[in-house]
Amino acid sequence: MNNKTPVSPAGRSWYLLFFIWVIATSGTLISLFFSEVMQVPICALCWYQRIALYPLVVMLPLALFPYDAKILRYTSPLVIFGWFTALFHVLVVAGIVPESMQPCVQGIPCSETQVNLFGFLNIPIMSLITFTIIGVLLFLSKKQFTGNNHE
Repeated sequence: MNNKTPVSPAGRSWYLLFFIWVIATSGTLISLFFSEVMQVPICALCWYQRIALYPLVVMLPLALFPYDAKILRYTSPLVIFGWFTALFHVLVVAGIVPESMQPCVQGIPCSETQVNLFGFLNIPIMSLITFTIIGVLLFLSKKQFTGNNHE
């Protein structure tokens, strides 16, 4: 006799949302580690990305208890802003964006990378990956929930 019950779409969405919160929290803690422990200077573009990421750490758990399928509506502006800022930052580091368009300040240029893991993974790329994963999972969470439940 099999006592396992299938997980409902709302249940799967809840787990996805929890995983998204784990990613956002990890990104927040990693960014704080780089700046506060490793003393990596924070450029203007990094600040904008933090402004988009940090509120998610508070907003996502509020949508978990009780589960709120409308969280995509509240978090999308932050995720989209963070993603485009991270993309712009990646383009700045790659040298594609002209210096005249860079929001750099004296002494903390946005075009330099202070951390480079595995020879290619720098902070702007890590941020872009983080916002991409969060955005895709938020979309999948919403789609999962509305796939069988029509709001």
